[in-house]
Amino acid sequence: MSVTKRRIVLMGTGPFAVPSFEAIRAAGHDIVVVITRPLPPVKSRGGPPPTPVRDWASEHGLPIEAPESINSDETVEQLNAIAADLMVVCDYGQILRPPALASTKWGGINLHGSLLPAYRGAAPVQRALLSGDQETGVSVIHMTPKLDGGPILARRTTPISPTETAGKLEERLSLIGVDATLEAINILEDAFTKLDAGQPLGDFGEQQDASKVSKAPRLSKAEAEIDWSRSAKHIDCLVRGMQPWPVAFTFAETKPGKPPLRLAIRKVTPIVDKEAGADQIGRLLESQSKGEMAIGCGDGQIIVERLQPAGKNEMNASEFIRGHRLEPGFRFGKPAAE
Repeated sequence: MSVTKRRIVLMGTGPFAVPSFEAIRAAGHDIVVVITRPLPPVKSRGGPPPTPVRDWASEHGLPIEAPESINSDETVEQLNAIAADLMVVCDYGQILRPPALASTKWGGINLHGSLLPAYRGAAPVQRALLSGDQETGVSVIHMTPKLDGGPILARRTTPISPTETAGKLEERLSLIGVDATLEAINILEDAFTKLDAGQPLGDFGEQQDASKVSKAPRLSKAEAEIDWSRSAKHIDCLVRGMQPWPVAFTFAETKPGKPPLRLAIRKVTPIVDKEAGADQIGRLLESQSKGEMAIGCGDGQIIVERLQPAGKNEMNASEFIRGHRLEPGFRFGKPAAE
């Protein structure tokens, strides 16, 4: 199938955008510029932060721009001068205002990691997991000034695995989004070709149902603290939804008189037991398997399989139990206020 070569502006920063951007490049479209976020300061530890879209564009010799504001008069003038057919936006990090959206012939499309109108915002993949959803997907919208509110041109759905983390799910959705993005470009191609031929543009895409809108605000570190009084399912969803950042955590007061040790919880197995007692919540339980780290929760117990003490490497939870000689009844979480 031949593809009409179109002048396209790509806007993105994170890894979610790369597979679709590569598909657009491989299809033969003219990528006139790749716009990404400015490089953040280099931290003293850990080296420079990852820049997936910038790295991809550099690898293929594509022109790169990184304006402080996509909506500044200078940047909009530059976009108008480029006179592109379309902008494709994904995992960019700035909200485009009407002048920027109007700088290309067809406006812009955005690949979003949810089944809109559910989970509008910055963390749709994570919020779907935190909510315990069994299904999610991607949506490609024709952009409007309202955040994630434009008509839906294409969507794909997929079940969520009961062991999937947000990082793994996001990676999988980025690949599912490739076909949806190319479909959306073809839909716009057909619509605006008719307009150029003197036919009315008409309505295209599916209008979002305002009554079904839900929000997906950015995650915070505070949200990642485990409340052991919650259900086993809730805690399991928290652990999976908070990876790779900010990672679910709890505390362990392993040395009397010392500050409690922060433990990042990486992998758990939830077990529901309606007979679990309130006095067991947050307590290390007698485990069925020797050395197993079983912690009581609101409706059962959580088997912690992998964890990472602050300043240490990730380890099996059984190693932590043995290393600190913790006995059944040991309490996890912040010490009770005196």
